[in-house]
Amino acid sequence: MFARSFSCEHCGVEVSLDAPGTTHRNHCPSCLWSRHLDRNVPGDRKADCTGGMEPIAVTVRGEGRWVLIHRCTNCGRLRLNKTAGDDNVLLLMRLAALPLSMPFIPFAPEPTPATPPRKPRARKATA
Repeated sequence: MFARSFSCEHCGVEVSLDAPGTTHRNHCPSCLWSRHLDRNVPGDRKADCTGGMEPIAVTVRGEGRWVLIHRCTNCGRLRLNKTAGDDNVLLLMRLAALPLSMPFIPFAPEPTPATPPRKPRARKATA
């Protein structure tokens, strides 16, 4: 028989496997971290890695369904995981807004002038 809960290895919260909105809970609703357990399909538990899966972004699938994007801190594999109804909404919103806080073009700082700009000369008054 399978356990109906697990302890999050990232934040220590006891997590129920019964989650609203998903049949294979594999991430913590509190911190959104997961473990690299599945190889090919959700719930197969055939991965050899077992590294920590960091939540790095969210995306939206059909019908407006939010999906977490996790990256394994051990092997770098990316995995998509459906969000659950009890996931931390603040962290989900923070992940969704992350691209807005980071420009997609790496802007270089404006170069500092070698010499200070000159003041315009005053014109002589004509009589």
